[in-house]
Amino acid sequence: MKLALKWFKSSYSSNDGPACVEVAITAPTVHVRDSKAKDRARLTFTDDAWTKFLAAMEQS
Repeated sequence: MKLALKWFKSSYSSNDGPACVEVAITAPTVHVRDSKAKDRARLTFTDDAWTKFLAAMEQS
């Protein structure tokens, strides 16, 4: 049985701009996709990798 993901738009995404990212969180992974291309490939991070990624983005 495949788990249905509950996607939400990132708070950093604009409503009408080109940068629209959606995120779905499940233990122990975080899924990221382009909201304009929902059927295309998505990224999957472990909780630890996601935390490190966000920390790196805050520093840049």
